[in-house]
Amino acid sequence: MPPVPSKLNLHRQSRVLEIAFDTGEIFHLPCEYLRVYSPSAEVRGHGQPKLQTGKRYVNIRQIEPVGHYAVRLIFDDGHDSGLYSWSWLYELGKEQELKWKKYLAQLEKAGASRDPNPNLVEHNE
Repeated sequence: MPPVPSKLNLHRQSRVLEIAFDTGEIFHLPCEYLRVYSPSAEVRGHGQPKLQTGKRYVNIRQIEPVGHYAVRLIFDDGHDSGLYSWSWLYELGKEQELKWKKYLAQLEKAGASRDPNPNLVEHNE
């Protein structure tokens, strides 16, 4: 049986979702990371994932439970179609460092940026 979250806590100011699992493990997943690894068809594609760019400042606006197996994360950029299963959230937590490095490498290879506007010098919140 896959691990199940015992607590989800969104830290809006730091844009981090804290997830505690029943295994005792706690992960701090940035909203940007969750957004670029959305399990939605829009992001995952059909065998051809679409690189997400410009998501550095994205935040989660709302978290909706879906049965006893997932949550829908509604992001402030309008993205809301991915269902984050407990097993996917756990995998994102366990493989965070590896997946993040892979994402940064993909951005670099594509000549893309995490910033919404590559010419943006400063972000005013």
